[in-house]
Amino acid sequence: MDLGGIIMIVVLLLFPILMLMSMAGLAGALSFFLKTSNDADHADSELLALSEANPWSTDDPDA
Repeated sequence: MDLGGIIMIVVLLLFPILMLMSMAGLAGALSFFLKTSNDADHADSELLALSEANPWSTDDPDA
């Protein structure tokens, strides 16, 4: 097998992994910016405080 064939096999094996990793980073960045924008648009909503609350916190006196 020549060098070109080995390089092609390596590229074909690495391409899907690199593509999935880059898309995961893009999805994380997109969700961060969309959440930041949405939080700024709805800053006076009581649902914003509810979404930021920790449901597993033991600070709640009713628990």
